[in-house]
Amino acid sequence: MRTFRYTLFLCIASLVADHRLNAADRADNWPHWRGPDATGASSTANPPIKWDADTNIKWKVALPGRGSATPIVWDDQVFIATAIKTDRVASADELPKINPNLPVKTDRPKNFFQFVIISYDRATGKERWRKVAAEKVPHEGYHPSHSYAAASPTTDGKFLYVSFGSRGIYCYDLGGNLIWQRDLGRLETRFAFGEAATPVVHGDSLLLNWDHEEDSALICLNARTGEAKWKVPRDEKSSWNTPLVVEHQGRTQVVVNGTKRVRSYDLENGSLLWEHGGMTMNAIPSAVTAGGIAYVMSGYSGSLGIAVPLGLRGDLTANDKVLWRIKQGTPYVPSPLLMGDRLYFTLANNASLTILDIKTGKALVDRERLSGLTSFYSSPVGAAGRVYLADQKGTTLVIRAGDHLDVLATNRLNDPIDACPAVVGRQLFLRGERNLYCIEEK
Repeated sequence: MRTFRYTLFLCIASLVADHRLNAADRADNWPHWRGPDATGASSTANPPIKWDADTNIKWKVALPGRGSATPIVWDDQVFIATAIKTDRVASADELPKINPNLPVKTDRPKNFFQFVIISYDRATGKERWRKVAAEKVPHEGYHPSHSYAAASPTTDGKFLYVSFGSRGIYCYDLGGNLIWQRDLGRLETRFAFGEAATPVVHGDSLLLNWDHEEDSALICLNARTGEAKWKVPRDEKSSWNTPLVVEHQGRTQVVVNGTKRVRSYDLENGSLLWEHGGMTMNAIPSAVTAGGIAYVMSGYSGSLGIAVPLGLRGDLTANDKVLWRIKQGTPYVPSPLLMGDRLYFTLANNASLTILDIKTGKALVDRERLSGLTSFYSSPVGAAGRVYLADQKGTTLVIRAGDHLDVLATNRLNDPIDACPAVVGRQLFLRGERNLYCIEEK
């Protein structure tokens, strides 16, 4: 009995140590498009405050194809996803069949595209490996501001997970070797505007938001094999937000935004835990969490932000136990940044910033205009007591985190930016329309 107890103790101690090591590894990397804790913030990074095309650029590389997926970073590698248009034109037989029942506002492509994942050396920017996950003719076009590579890769430090949506889900090791791939069928997005939901890995589960115009679902795959664990139908149309996975009181929840409702599911089996109605159309912002509260926003053709205690259950739409609700100033495309006890977010896609107290829902800065900026698709990120906001024309504003709008620097690159910045160590990574930049103070 004593030997058994000692062995059990060693096993538990080993698991705790592995968990702590994994948490430390995540904190020192950028494994997910919203950072190590899916909040948009890093607790360890200290990137530069100032740069331009000639200052503090450690390296830059020209990117092939087109994409707006955020770069992710693990150890000495930087990963990006992109879609490269080829010169190969499809024959009539090779063109995908279209769904005549859905309205379309984009042009259908006729060329084959390569759907590609690339690893760059973090120290030099040199390409380490490149894999063509698929070469296909997309069945629909995309919004002028969009691309065929908008979903960011994600990693658990052992494997790299990439979703090209209708073109498949892929798992590689960090050396670029394919471990598995899955075809989950075709997404039919609103007006054929395109796909963009990043996968999320948690333990041995891989979560995918599969919201579209037909048969929406939340899908959970086995992260090691790609086999289905469960699939839950969702009464939703197209949305482009990334699921949030959060542990609370011994249960792991998966929070997914939506036009009709934000919902939380049990990771174990997909059962519904709580829901809140009243979100707006085109739910794009991803939820963030801290201290047992989920903060969820949407801001297209309306506005709603809510703070939901994760211990609540059932339909919370009219529940007075929700911590707070706001009905103005919320973001459309960008997700909010959660840093300390403050939320930072834009008004729709506009260059207007709100800073909110997460405990009270009170606006400390209320939709204040950001001078010199235009509009945002990129989400704000935070590190070292600073907030970084990259606008669509390539200008990044750096402000001091706090209760006032205190501008530290305005940094311009002649390269449009839609992807979210990534901050790791002393470096900041920006994906422009044409180039990938590693910014580090010299």
